[in-house]
Amino acid sequence: MNHQNSYGQPIGYLVNDWQECAFPPRSTMTGKWCRVERLVPEKHAEELFAAYVKQRNDQDWTYLPYGPFDRFDDYQSWLKKTETGDDPLFHTIIESKTNKAVGVASFLRIQPGIGVIEVGHIHFSPLMQKTSVATEAMFLMMRRVFDELGYRRYEWKCDALNARSRKAAERFGFSFEGLFRQATLYKNRNRDTAWFGMTDREWPMIKKTFEIWLSPDNFDTQGRQKKNLQQIREILH
Repeated sequence: MNHQNSYGQPIGYLVNDWQECAFPPRSTMTGKWCRVERLVPEKHAEELFAAYVKQRNDQDWTYLPYGPFDRFDDYQSWLKKTETGDDPLFHTIIESKTNKAVGVASFLRIQPGIGVIEVGHIHFSPLMQKTSVATEAMFLMMRRVFDELGYRRYEWKCDALNARSRKAAERFGFSFEGLFRQATLYKNRNRDTAWFGMTDREWPMIKKTFEIWLSPDNFDTQGRQKKNLQQIREILH
């Protein structure tokens, strides 16, 4: 609910008890199907490269500002140069069943002072696409942002033409907020950026949706989901 100042002008709701958030730690986030840990090129590069070249699909690199990489040495070199800083803070997703690295995601544009953080550089290999691993990994990162660190807003941005990313954002509970035209350039082409976000006020219901989805009761004996996130969301609402 918005308020008014002494001049009768509308102003945003007051956040009197706000305290600056902590920067995301480098500790591991652990779930049932996966764990999300700090990406270490020397440890994870070989497994990630193998995951990406397995059932090679260069379309998965279309909307990333880098890649694809034909040679392992090039990929490892890029990892060492690019994915070792604090913002973006890169993580790799380890599948529990195989104990292998199968994907990447990062926290970026981290603003502890105002409690805003983004998830990006999301690259799920064919080994984790459309699996429980992918869903749980995103939930673990959300839980760190809201429950552990107390951020107020979590963002997801993508090329406006990236239909798969837009669909995934909405599936995970992000709300579409607008289109930023000609927001950037990459691979010698224009990018209009689609913005998605979720807030700490929305998080309790989103969290409950994930917890129900991740419950063993939601999977049959073959490990297939009984209800998807959207169906659970509709029931809760």
